[in-house]
Amino acid sequence: MRHDHLITSKQLSRADIETVLDRAAEIDADPSAVADRHANSVLGLLFFEPSTRTKMSFETAMKRLGGSVVDMGSIESSSVKKGETLADTVRVTEGYADALVLRHPKQGSATMASEFVDVPLLNAGDGAGHHPTQTLLDLYTIRENAGLDDLTIGIMGDLKYGRTVHSLAYALTNFDTRQHFISPESLQLPREVVYDLHQEGNGTQVREHDSLEEVLPSLDVLYVTRIQRERFPDENEYQKIAGEYQIDLETLEDARDELTVMHPLPRVDEIAPEIDDTDHAAYFEQAHNGIPVRMALLDLLLENHTRGETDE
Repeated sequence: MRHDHLITSKQLSRADIETVLDRAAEIDADPSAVADRHANSVLGLLFFEPSTRTKMSFETAMKRLGGSVVDMGSIESSSVKKGETLADTVRVTEGYADALVLRHPKQGSATMASEFVDVPLLNAGDGAGHHPTQTLLDLYTIRENAGLDDLTIGIMGDLKYGRTVHSLAYALTNFDTRQHFISPESLQLPREVVYDLHQEGNGTQVREHDSLEEVLPSLDVLYVTRIQRERFPDENEYQKIAGEYQIDLETLEDARDELTVMHPLPRVDEIAPEIDDTDHAAYFEQAHNGIPVRMALLDLLLENHTRGETDE
């Protein structure tokens, strides 16, 4: 990988993805081999939205590489509360850190912020836009469980506001996949995303459905997402579809024995707890995979950035 920043999964080629996933597999097999690789590096965390898994896994990943972390903290306790702009915040934090991780509620914020810094910036979610590091750990989980070529995947739930869905769909066009999108009409993929997926070519097949039943028997992977209440501009719109598109053991009676069920978490009631103990469930494994994947990504970006400075 030779990218300075990771803003969207659309910028990742198949070779880029495989480079990160292969490095993650090496780290997963022997974490001690990289324990001191970035002992003098500092990672800056800038989270303008709540986060549990993403924030904690980035912090853990950096510390397991031997580095340290500086955290902006909550908006209420930062200079953002005083009116500081995002551009100024990232420029200031760049002086404290060797790489930055940004989560922000406004779509496009990561792209804008990356224009003001020279250290690597990773987008940890920008509104309903993209979440490329989540996509990489999703791909790692899919590869470990079902492979990434000749893959039939169903992606179900909130496809309109789900940034994890948008990022994953784009990244999967690098592989031989059949993508089925299952949602109520009001939460279908944005039309521009559907158009882009069709334009990508590469043999990717894209189909939309309003019911899981018709495609479930053919799926290798079922990727479930929660209905994101915080993304809805209208509470009434949320209430109309809240609770739809849930799965339990009865739902999966027609699924293949090898079906892998994934979820970016947190879940509300989309996946019944009774599925947790089945061979289908991979969502906790998926969350744990955030550590080696983000370790690999930080390792590669910091390595390339340091090499670039040396070459100048």
